[in-house]
Amino acid sequence: MEMIKVNSSNVIAIGYDGKDLHVQYAGGTYVYENVSKELFEDLKKAESKGKFMNDFVKGTYKYHRLIESK
Repeated sequence: MEMIKVNSSNVIAIGYDGKDLHVQYAGGTYVYENVSKELFEDLKKAESKGKFMNDFVKGTYKYHRLIESK
């Protein structure tokens, strides 16, 4: 899955695998489950990615931290 780098002080990159939203922060990558394509498109267009995440994703969708291999 392709991760798209974004211009944000909080979010490094975002991606969508057809079902889940992947968000890379400085502290790691998180996967938010069962997110609509429309929400991902709205996130891409949002002026503030961090504010969008706080307003529409965090606290709404189940998530887990992705364990990244080195």
